Amino acid sequence: MEPRVAVGDYSRANDEHTLYTTSQNPHVIRLLMGAFVLGIPEHKLRVVAPDVGGGFGTKIFHYAEEAFCTFAAKACNRPVKWTSTRSEAFMSDAHGRDHVTKIELALDKDNNFVGVRTDTLANMGAYLSTFSSSVPTWLHGTLMAGNYKTPAVQVNVKAVFTNTVPVDAYRGAGRPEATFQLERVIDKAARELGVDPIALRRQNFITQFPYATPVAVEYDTGDYEATMAKMEELMDIPGFAARRAESEKNGKLRGLGVNCFIEACGIAPSNLVGQLGARAGLYDAATVRVNATGSISVMVGAHSHGQGHETAFPQVVAEMLGIDESMIDIVHGDTSKIPFGMGTYGSRSLAVCGSAMVRATEKIINKAKKIAGHLLEASDSDIELKDGQFTVAGTDKSVAWGDVTLAAYVPHNYPLEDIEPGLEETAFYDPANFTYPAGAYACEVEVDPDTGKVTIEKFVSADDFGNVVNPMIVEGQVHGGIAQGIGQALLENCAYDENGQLLSASYMDYAMPRADDLPHMSNYVVDHSCQTPCTHNPLGVKGCGEAGAIGSPPTVVNAVIDALHSGGHTHVNHIDMPVSPSRVWAAINGQ
Repeated sequence: MEPRVAVGDYSRANDEHTLYTTSQNPHVIRLLMGAFVLGIPEHKLRVVAPDVGGGFGTKIFHYAEEAFCTFAAKACNRPVKWTSTRSEAFMSDAHGRDHVTKIELALDKDNNFVGVRTDTLANMGAYLSTFSSSVPTWLHGTLMAGNYKTPAVQVNVKAVFTNTVPVDAYRGAGRPEATFQLERVIDKAARELGVDPIALRRQNFITQFPYATPVAVEYDTGDYEATMAKMEELMDIPGFAARRAESEKNGKLRGLGVNCFIEACGIAPSNLVGQLGARAGLYDAATVRVNATGSISVMVGAHSHGQGHETAFPQVVAEMLGIDESMIDIVHGDTSKIPFGMGTYGSRSLAVCGSAMVRATEKIINKAKKIAGHLLEASDSDIELKDGQFTVAGTDKSVAWGDVTLAAYVPHNYPLEDIEPGLEETAFYDPANFTYPAGAYACEVEVDPDTGKVTIEKFVSADDFGNVVNPMIVEGQVHGGIAQGIGQALLENCAYDENGQLLSASYMDYAMPRADDLPHMSNYVVDHSCQTPCTHNPLGVKGCGEAGAIGSPPTVVNAVIDALHSGGHTHVNHIDMPVSPSRVWAAINGQ
């Protein structure tokens, strides 16, 4: 959304460095840059990531400019600022999703999936970025089972160096690549076998949970039949034939594409990523500080750059305490104020950091009940907290939230022999497993056979995100993700010439999706009513931030291929993304 910026500052008085940077995870930047690049002790290095205009994965990584500004500020004894131009961003920020893959799907005589085999060449660019090689391997290979009970899955990935910009995580990070491969080959299988692509998917769905896949992960819960049924209802599948006939009257080809996907979010269990070679744990932390007047500051390790943490996080704490959300302030993005945090990516904020916040709030409640029990001359086990009041169960004796918090800091009548004054708690949360959001998507397109232009006529998503805290935020996240996925499918391409010269280094050459590339809101339907709560985090949430970008690219491409086949162009079985007018026209004309 905006280019990167870094500002380095240095104080000779206390030998302290401060870096202001547009990052998704300031604690990780402090660790990587301080310990491994500049050799600055962590207590002498502060990293601040203020409001950042979007990240989408590109701002996870440690970039050289951050270290340079920090180093130069001390060398020059004055603040040093660097601001990227848009063209510099194209040539220096990590790119995403550069794979060449061969995938094979084996089925038995009854059309049951029996095996999937993939061979992938994954571009790393000219040198490794922060998470680089983990994206096409354990974030991609571990999802190759998809939503299906395929007993044998083989994934072979070779990471290769080239002369391009480094390739790293971009919204979805590995899961879009896995979904695209699997859902394209399933669609091709359905066409070659002459069976309905929805029925083929349904037949092979996983239906019993927990389900251990052949590729190292275990899905704890899900209902893929429910999301598929909801997608069919919203898309009006029975009415498609009439809509296709109407398009044909106007000289256009109409296609319907479907897709089912699953993703591994809430990244990640530290013991698992440790086995896979990560040199960090992916837990998160939160501190809940209750002030004497009852207002609360919540310091979270997750970083907000458009996800709505300042709205959703207070909702969770306010509901637990029975107080107004306006009393809660969310503090993020400053390593001097937050104990530690692994940042925001992988749809992990609410599932991991939110769980840490819940655990810290539970500690607050337990201590506050002890104080309230003392004030009410009752056992803390008899104290109930509801609507901001502590009440002795079965009586009308109560004390307000504000009275208890004041007593914590003005301990004139206080159980000092049991607990110390103050009301502040910290919790670290390390997830037991990934979370597994899943969904079923459908897309209708019109193709102009004379020009190859593809128009998205309708898009429907039916997602299972587990429990939903704020439906408006979820809807916005999915809308944006689908728009990015449509951009990938139809428009976006980082192009290099044979000498490694980047040809798409400005928005004159790089096509971003605009409003008129998307369907009207009435035909842009997002649903998250199918909910199977996560079984291993206290909120039952799964994550929603990347789903739209994962599920939409194969849905669009499947729809385009379906449209071409309806027009008799049965020789076209695949078109590489972006499915641009020139590529579609060339495919139609056998070029």
